[in-house]
Amino acid sequence: MLLTVSTTHKPATDLGFLLHKHPDRVQEFKQSFGTATVFYPEATEERCTVALMLTVDPVRLARSRAKNAPDFSLAQYVNDRSYAASSLLGVAMADVFSTARSGRCNANQDLADSAIPLEIEIPVLPCRGGATIAHRVFEPLGWAVEAEPIALDHAFAEWGDSRYIRLRLTGEVRLADALSQLHVLLPVLDESKHYWQGPDEVDKLMRSGEGWLASHPDKDLITRRYLARTAGLTRVALARLAELGDEVETAIEPADDEEVLQPEEKRIPLNAQRHDAVYEVLLELGARSVIDLGCGPGQFMERLMKTSSFTRVAGSDVSTRSLQHAARRLYVDQMSERQSERVDLFQGALTYEDERYAGFDAAVLMEVIEHVDPPRLEALEHVVFSAAKPRAVIVTTPNCEYNVLYETLVGRRHPDHRFEWTREQFAEWSDRVAQTHGYAVERRGIGDLDETFGTPTQMAIFTKAGGSDD
Repeated sequence: MLLTVSTTHKPATDLGFLLHKHPDRVQEFKQSFGTATVFYPEATEERCTVALMLTVDPVRLARSRAKNAPDFSLAQYVNDRSYAASSLLGVAMADVFSTARSGRCNANQDLADSAIPLEIEIPVLPCRGGATIAHRVFEPLGWAVEAEPIALDHAFAEWGDSRYIRLRLTGEVRLADALSQLHVLLPVLDESKHYWQGPDEVDKLMRSGEGWLASHPDKDLITRRYLARTAGLTRVALARLAELGDEVETAIEPADDEEVLQPEEKRIPLNAQRHDAVYEVLLELGARSVIDLGCGPGQFMERLMKTSSFTRVAGSDVSTRSLQHAARRLYVDQMSERQSERVDLFQGALTYEDERYAGFDAAVLMEVIEHVDPPRLEALEHVVFSAAKPRAVIVTTPNCEYNVLYETLVGRRHPDHRFEWTREQFAEWSDRVAQTHGYAVERRGIGDLDETFGTPTQMAIFTKAGGSDD
């Protein structure tokens, strides 16, 4: 199997810093199923290419099969795994380029954080559904896609195309994002996992898909294929994507054929229910100006902007990438002068005072506080409730008691959650905050109610007595 990544960023040899692999060296990395070799076919100031070649040992791979999954066919020894890119290449890439995937580069962190011109080529890639699927999964991520079908036999054109394609991607993408996308999408195109899958596969998908999968128009197809149509794992993954702000509209159960069948029943995703609940509270409060603290890619802001009664809408986030997504979602660059006066987007950290947070009727902290380290929560409370002190603050956060109802969920709902509270813990926190900062508080549940475990999301509505800021 072979994969190459090239760049024309100058100096192009900086690719070696990003990958933590020196262009002058050939390096080998042992895998449980073979050997991964990294080398540079070209390394000049103008253009640099790194190649990852994976040599698979079919015998070793066959012998590593689980004892409860015997296979007496010759297929386990005679197959395409030594030649065609698959989930094995994705596993090797994730291991060999693990630091690059994390986005860390002590030698040049600014470059690691930047989008650079990239060209990725895989000469032989199994692709169920043909070139169309490759375009569907990569183009929404900003790639220009060339997916050339490979003939079954060039000597017999009438036999048609094989199930393989030659894939070439070009675009300006952050290298860490490109590697994470490949890690997920290689097995998605192949629609096959060549190793045993456990509950941690959902965590792997969440980590590699962070920042792009939740907003991908084909996230349900990607999720089902990545998890090899395992119903339990797929259900958990789609539920957790809903927690991240995804707009899952299809049923959580995997379809038999995603290109043909449509689910008969549709669920309202938890994220949509959360948006509805917070939106209704803002209308109840009669808020005219609203700031979304931790606005992410601007989904909720988009809804507020469509409601004329909200005359001033602001969004703040610590992530510049999220703010860029929000600006595109809101078409900020196409707004008239009058429209642009109504909206504001800016970067900020909620643990530091910022005068731009002040002056709003209502502030929204939707699925934000659980991403803050507990020792820093007091700083956030001071910034929002004491320094900015809006007339109302709406906070939503997961109810960890409900987690037992998510089949195969291991740990917290998202790897970045620093904590998840029970209903009692949330009540204690919200009562203390209200008393300390002069607010009244009301708590409500969001999502399907379970008699024992409550609702999946819990919401606190803080209001200043008499609407006063003092």
